[in-house]
Amino acid sequence: MTGSAARPDVQALLAYLLSLGAPPIQELDPETARKSLLASLEAADLPMGELATVKDLSIPGPGGPIPARLLDPRADRLPGPVVLWFHGGGFVTGSIETHQSFCAEVARQLDLPVVLIDYRLAPEAPFPAAPDDAEAAARWLAGNPAELGREVTALVLAGDSAGGTLTIVTAMALRDDPAPVPVLAQLVIYPAPDDSKEYPSQREFADGYLLTQAGREWYARHYRPIRTDVRATPLLGKLAGLPPAVVLTAGLDPVRDAGRAYAMGLISAGVPTVFREAAGNIHAFVLLRRAVPSSQLDITEAVTALRTIIGG
Repeated sequence: MTGSAARPDVQALLAYLLSLGAPPIQELDPETARKSLLASLEAADLPMGELATVKDLSIPGPGGPIPARLLDPRADRLPGPVVLWFHGGGFVTGSIETHQSFCAEVARQLDLPVVLIDYRLAPEAPFPAAPDDAEAAARWLAGNPAELGREVTALVLAGDSAGGTLTIVTAMALRDDPAPVPVLAQLVIYPAPDDSKEYPSQREFADGYLLTQAGREWYARHYRPIRTDVRATPLLGKLAGLPPAVVLTAGLDPVRDAGRAYAMGLISAGVPTVFREAAGNIHAFVLLRRAVPSSQLDITEAVTALRTIIGG
């Protein structure tokens, strides 16, 4: 069911996916799901485009080196902020390769370097490997590593889906134990910050809108989060003192209401917050810019709000 609220391009995509009759993610093993996501992006997302700098990095992490990639529209630049991006994929799928095209566009729109990391994935590395790697990467980047070739004066933490949740968790960690440089802002796109209770959107969009409830349960079985731990459910933690935020949710998304609750919690805690909702759009739309062209406006509006916060 696509629902009357879905945009025309979203309706067309959902109808096409239904016609394919492909097995749902809960019937796949993690490795097959990872390959399927990467393969789908050739048709679903836009090409990476031109960048002056594309450089692979290796970040020391608690479980071994964390692969990373620097994406910068400039070959060199004066000291300034760097964006650290945590990719989505339910802590089981997603990678530098799935998200580099989107992150390249973010780098161009912000005119800032973006560092995209490959944190450890479940089930090979279940909770709390991902938040441990995310925090380690942020602290490494804040330490002005010579490998980066750029002087970092501040961090901007950002992520989509599971990566949005990691953004919140990492912002909390750096609030409570500050890094050498400040966190200027956070950009959080359709996160899942609270699985401690059921929200109405989980029932309303349980099936037929790309991310399903059965799919979410599949991710959770592999990730094995401890839901009472704020690193898994950050909405249970203290929100006061977090950096200014841009929160972007999708209107037809089972995690929509949890994302709304995060934005409301930030505002109630006195954190400067810009909230946007992509009405009629679905989860994972940052990877669907070709298949759902209207997503590009949602992304640009959120990135423009972020640029205003960080003074770009």
